[in-house]
Amino acid sequence: MIDIFLRTLPFFAIIGLGYWAGRTRFFSEEATAYLTKFVFFFPLSAMIFRFSANLSFGEIFELDLVLAYLAGTMAVYLIVTLVAMLRGLDMPTTAVEAQCAAIGNVGFLGLPMMSMLFGEASVGPMMVVLSIDLVVFSSLIVILINIGQRKAQSGIQMDDPASGLGLATLKLVLLGLLRNPMILAICAGLAWSAAEIPIPVPMNDFLSILGGAATPGALFAIGASLASKSAERMQIAAWISFAKLVLHPLCVAICVLYLFPVASFAATVAIAAASLPVAGNVYMLAQHYGVAPHRASAAILISTIASIVTVPMVIAWVSLS
Repeated sequence: MIDIFLRTLPFFAIIGLGYWAGRTRFFSEEATAYLTKFVFFFPLSAMIFRFSANLSFGEIFELDLVLAYLAGTMAVYLIVTLVAMLRGLDMPTTAVEAQCAAIGNVGFLGLPMMSMLFGEASVGPMMVVLSIDLVVFSSLIVILINIGQRKAQSGIQMDDPASGLGLATLKLVLLGLLRNPMILAICAGLAWSAAEIPIPVPMNDFLSILGGAATPGALFAIGASLASKSAERMQIAAWISFAKLVLHPLCVAICVLYLFPVASFAATVAIAAASLPVAGNVYMLAQHYGVAPHRASAAILISTIASIVTVPMVIAWVSLS
């Protein structure tokens, strides 16, 4: 446990450094936004493309792992959705809370951390997790928010979800997927791998140098962005953080170990990935649509702070089992 904690500590130390820079205004919110954009479109995409180009489609999309992680994530999604419905929340707010509990910071924190802790063999399972998050759940929240808002505006009864799903919403989801650089990097890398074309040395060096900026840049950006997050709605944030940091890895563990048994290493990486704190892009979506941005903000802040302890605990548990 202590060894795992010490190995993960540098990641959180860089996040803490970014938080200090944002809190002291050494790094303004505008600077943080540009750093995040830079990391998202360039270093992170370069790293993902380089990883994907050295993997086959079968190494990434192992059916049992896809089904197991999808089932485990959907389980915690439905649990949080049920709790939100019992509290009388509307569909858009429910979708934001469920998204917080289901989507971890895989791109900015998970990929660098898991590849360092478990080696490059972890990249395949992490790509599965990232693809499910981006394609399934990032699409689902957009669909549910748009359905809920359309119904609120038109007065359509809530018992007919399909009635709120229009072509405009589907187009929005599709464009969002096509414009996501991480999805494009995965697809481009797999296409390069399928063509069996070796990466030229200058191109590989370029990708290595650029991709090397992904880990420190992403971690620093996470910390700097946390400096502007609010700590409002603490009880709700605490519940969502518990669902993300505890229930999510537990549900995924049940699925990868018992319902859809996968190889031990892939199961370990999937469970560790499920233990990551709430992803920052949930707040961006919540803010964009004007749906519960403060509770998303608080959930990101609380879960990231708590994950300093919980992530090493989960990784130590799965490494020993």
